[in-house]
Amino acid sequence: MDVIELLPFQFWLVLLVFGVGGVWAWRERRQAWGFPALMVLGTVGAWYIADVFYNDYTTYRIMIGDESLDSAWWQVLLFAVGFLAMAKPVHRMINRRLLRGKSFVVRYIETHRFERRDFQQQMNQLAVGLFLAWVLLTVIAMVRVDGDVVGLFAPYAGRIARPWARGQIGGGFSALLSLAMYLQIFLLAGVGVITAIARTPWIRVVSVLICLLAFPTFIFDRTRNTMLVIVLPGVLTWVFLRLRGGLLLKLGMMAAVFAAVNFWFAVVLTNRSGMLFDIEAALSGENELDGVHHEGLNMFEELAWIDSFITTGAYVPNGGERYFAELVNIVPRAIWKDKPTIGLDYAVARGQTASGPSGEVTATISTGMIGQGVTNFGRLFGPLAAALLMALWVAMLARMDLLGKDPAWMLLYLCGMVLTFNLGRDITLLVLFPFFFGLFLAGVVKWVRPSKRSKPTVRALGERRRRGMGPGVLGAPAAPSRVGEQD
Repeated sequence: MDVIELLPFQFWLVLLVFGVGGVWAWRERRQAWGFPALMVLGTVGAWYIADVFYNDYTTYRIMIGDESLDSAWWQVLLFAVGFLAMAKPVHRMINRRLLRGKSFVVRYIETHRFERRDFQQQMNQLAVGLFLAWVLLTVIAMVRVDGDVVGLFAPYAGRIARPWARGQIGGGFSALLSLAMYLQIFLLAGVGVITAIARTPWIRVVSVLICLLAFPTFIFDRTRNTMLVIVLPGVLTWVFLRLRGGLLLKLGMMAAVFAAVNFWFAVVLTNRSGMLFDIEAALSGENELDGVHHEGLNMFEELAWIDSFITTGAYVPNGGERYFAELVNIVPRAIWKDKPTIGLDYAVARGQTASGPSGEVTATISTGMIGQGVTNFGRLFGPLAAALLMALWVAMLARMDLLGKDPAWMLLYLCGMVLTFNLGRDITLLVLFPFFFGLFLAGVVKWVRPSKRSKPTVRALGERRRRGMGPGVLGAPAAPSRVGEQD
């Protein structure tokens, strides 16, 4: 039977709400919150709606049952309505001092403002900082892998070095290793963006060289969300800012990018069981790619399982304990030995064996953006809690957009947009750490290097007046800026 005939009435309500919400968010794109809201809707659509077409919905009915599946659709609908109701008000509340501005992202797309000399000068300064930070991290990584240059820079040659590897339950210096890994992810995402839009030749050469050296370590690894975070910001920047052409051309390029990513993920999945990534065997056909499914694109299934477990009493919502564990995850376990673990209780409920003094499991199970809320606050308030968190995230990205005259904030915006898709598996700092570490670095740089602007002297104002360049007295209003310009 065709899957369309199996889908309940709630599914079509979900599609309707997503369609109306998507049109509304698109029309609000100049208000900065529109594009991030579209990204959230697209993320939920990929992880939940597409799940029933990509995977076997008939099997879901057999294993889980229609009652829990129907309940899961109501939860998706509740999330969508709650998110659309909260996104704009939360944005206006948090960014109220910036609401007079408009989206810099839209401005860059429509006017190629990023090619202006002042923007490129700021971009060059940012690039130098990223380059130096990457060199420092690379030196530390080389020490940790005992100088294994091939494993660090050429994993396609047969072996891969992991300088920041750590156990499932951290301890000792594991927090520093995680910090280094997240910083490296953010730095490489930034280098990709610089490669796409930098105009200074030597900056572009150095950034391309770093991409060629550093990207393979992640591309030939098995962690797909990290691949996306590192590669996609630069690709999106090139397609929507540098590539000249109409919307159809850009959409065609994105379709080609999606096809390439889909193929590569299939290649990766055929090699996940082995100790080494065998690219030659994968591409030669020794490892069959046909029919390979991307494991993990089943968050609707997981939401239905959660509903089923709650109904039978096999799992009890923890009253926000998991959100708390996510929040305090930034505290190193060396400082807080008994820091709460994240999601291991649900992994045990899903059949993963718990072992060891710290409660390690054979595998962790992602609950999904909406399912995570349900595991915290139940089937009614859980989806609304997840919707509120995503509304806050949209407000954060909108803030980066409204501050986007500075390339550092624009880089954070692009990184955050890609990370939004990874939040579909769980709203977790484990995904967002690269963004927040980058935000911290940007704040430190702004604090260490305050604006050098100073008030013009009386002599300078007089000179400007004689040349007809502006007001000649202190306190006089500045000359009007060009239409559409904004400081």
